Order: sequence, then structure tokens, then C-alpha cells
Amino acid sequence: MEGKRREEEIRERFLKVYEQLKSEVLQDPAFEYCPVSSHWLQQMLDYNVPGGKLSRGLSVVETFRLLKQEEELSETHFFLASVLGWCIQWFVACALMLDDVLDNSVVRRGRTCWFRLPNVGMIAINDVILLWNHINRILRNHFRNQPYYADLLDLFNEVEFQTTSGEMLDLLTTVEGAKDLSKFTLEQQQRISRFKTAYGTFYLPLSCALLMLGQKLDDYTNVKDILLDMGIYFQVQDDYLDCFGDPEKVGKIGSDIRDFKCSWLVVKAMELCNEEQKKLLCDNYGKEDSTNVDIVKSLYNDLNLQGVFAEYEIEVYEKLMNRIETIPSESVQSVLKSFLSKIYRRNK
Repeated sequence: MEGKRREEEIRERFLKVYEQLKSEVLQDPAFEYCPVSSHWLQQMLDYNVPGGKLSRGLSVVETFRLLKQEEELSETHFFLASVLGWCIQWFVACALMLDDVLDNSVVRRGRTCWFRLPNVGMIAINDVILLWNHINRILRNHFRNQPYYADLLDLFNEVEFQTTSGEMLDLLTTVEGAKDLSKFTLEQQQRISRFKTAYGTFYLPLSCALLMLGQKLDDYTNVKDILLDMGIYFQVQDDYLDCFGDPEKVGKIGSDIRDFKCSWLVVKAMELCNEEQKKLLCDNYGKEDSTNVDIVKSLYNDLNLQGVFAEYEIEVYEKLMNRIETIPSESVQSVLKSFLSKIYRRNK
């Protein structure tokens, strides 16, 4: 109970930093906001940036605390770590808003996707660009005088490039006229996951915290590889929950089967299918009709993909834990173990 209360207090403090950053953005002297544009921006920010579990942003605060090996951070350190955490949440909002438009999604985080709201539509594309620009302005406002400022800019630009490149790989698998399941391999699924998911989810938070300490991820051997493999595991969980998760908990309606995504589930299915099952999968995967989707899900059940995933999850967790325990730095070990414990057997 004590730990839960502490997490709630940190979350409340973290959300207060968002309110300050939102106020700064709305009062940016580089642009004169009128009542209409000010209202739009505030509504867009509140709808997209602070939603969800905030796990990526909050992880910067917790990671910095673990690396500092302190029970409580000073107000200054908590604030700066929170600012970087919110820059990541701004980045997450960019990625999710754009992903929803590209995938023509309906629900995100239990609510209607932003672009589907009345009077929004494709204005959402400009909103995504605006959010990305906010990140650079927030970093300039709060870190311009820090010796690691240039490294922060490089880091966010690098991860933006990696994530959008991963999104490109993901989208190219769904191109009409190129729907060939035989091209879906575990290597391809992992490559998409590494760039689209892993860099922004695990690599970015730890890198931010290390920069605040005057260090870089490259100073630690094998840590980057562990983070990226953790991100691949995280995406496999997402692929699994897209099909077998509870939409109420997951916060969105699964669409990977309809969208012809290179999901871990379909890759494993192709490995396990006999010829008759493989033809059934190829004939029904990537079709809009719910009947086709149900056939694919039924096939997944016949192949016991839930059991295959359960075995995979245990195996990956044990391998990652063994690798983490080879890292010489105890503080970095504690961060990696914290990351892994938060996602192991998650259901949302």
C-alpha cells in the first residue's frame, strides 16, 4: 500500500509539471494565439499528451532516481527529469496520433481517436507536426544552458527518425497488391519492432536519464542491445493483446488481422501451420469482413498460440534477466530490472 501511495504522489507531481509545460506552450512568444487557436491547442494537448499510463515519461524520473541511488530526488532534479519525461510523452502522442491516421483506427486509450472527432479530421496531421515542434521548444526552454543540451537534441532527433522509419517498414507490409504472407518472417517482425517501438519505449528514457548525469548509453556495454530486445518483447506483447487482450483494458480495438500487419502471431502461425491451415490463413488474413477475422482467430486457437506465447514470455524474461545480471553497474541493473518487471505478463 505504501508503494502504491508513493506512485500516486509521484504521478500527481508529474502531472503538475505537464500543466506548467502546457502553460509555457500556450504562451510561447514566437506566436500570437487568438482565443480560437488557444482553445484548439489546449484541447488537443489535453486529449492526446497526458493520456494512458504515462509509463514512458514516468520511467525517466524513476530511472534517474535509481541511477542517482537516492531515496528522493531534489525538487530541481525531479522537475528536470519530469520535463524530459513529458518530452517523451509529447513524442508518444505524435507517434500514436499519426499511427491512428495511417491505420484508420477508431479507438485509442479507450476513447475515439483524435482525428475522428468532429471538426478535426486531417488537421490532426498538422497537430502532430506542432507537437513535435513543441518538444524542441521545451528542450530549449529548460536545457539550453545544460552541457548535454546538444546531446538531448541529437537523441530526440535520432529516435524520431528511427521510429518513423520503423513505421514505414510496418506500413509497407500492408501495401495492396503485395499481400504475401510468405514474406512475413520473425526477422522482419523484429526489425519493425526494434525501430518502431523499442527505441522510443526503452532506449529513449534511459538515455535521457544518463545524459542528465553526464553519461551516455554507449558508456555501458550490451545495455543498448538489452533495451532493444526488451522493446521487441514489448511489441510481441502488443501483438498478442491486439488479438487476445480485453479491449476495455487494452484501450483499443485490435485490428492487426484486418490491417494485414506483420504481427508476431501471424509469423508464428505460418511456422506452425500445415499446408491446409496455411491456405486458410492466406485466404482470410488481411480481410475487412469480421467472418474472415473470426476464421483467423479460430485458427490461432487451433494452433494454441496463447500457449506458445506463454512459453515465449517465460523464456524471454529469463534470458533478459540473465543478461541484465551480467551488467557491471548495479544501478543500471536495477533500472533494467525495473523496466522488465513492469512489463512482464502485462495485460494492457
